[in-house]
Amino acid sequence: MKKIGLLSDTHGYLDPKIYNYFADVDEIWHAGDVGSLEVIDALRKFKPTRGVYGNIDDYQIRREFPEFNRFFCEDVEVLITHIGGRPGKFSIPTLEELKKGIPKLFICGHSHILLVKMDPTRNMLCMNPGACGNKGFHSVKTLLRFSVTGDKIHDLEAIEIGKRV
Repeated sequence: MKKIGLLSDTHGYLDPKIYNYFADVDEIWHAGDVGSLEVIDALRKFKPTRGVYGNIDDYQIRREFPEFNRFFCEDVEVLITHIGGRPGKFSIPTLEELKKGIPKLFICGHSHILLVKMDPTRNMLCMNPGACGNKGFHSVKTLLRFSVTGDKIHDLEAIEIGKRV
């Protein structure tokens, strides 16, 4: 079993509450718009971290993270990108990437809106953790936390960590 902490759209700010909410996770996944190398460094010092770059991220972050990150967690194939869309409205680059194979779990950020929804046409669970930075139109900072055991995704929690300042 692996416990995962999922966040996105930090925009250069890492809320200290994240350390409490992710204290028991095995890995942290960042769905883009990191904002600074300091965020990546802090996350990596805390827990093993995977991620993708977002549209605001500069060349330094793009050297650290790819646009699409496809990997297995236990027996679950995962695909992460920043601007991915949602079931019924995926971005064109995401649709092209999905032609290479449909993962069991698709993750994106960008919208600043927390969403967990099945795509029934692809039998793919889609997650967007919302935004946990202080820039953007969201009013509440959000995270997701969940577990993966074998081919099962379970114990999903949507977490509000406070108001955007």
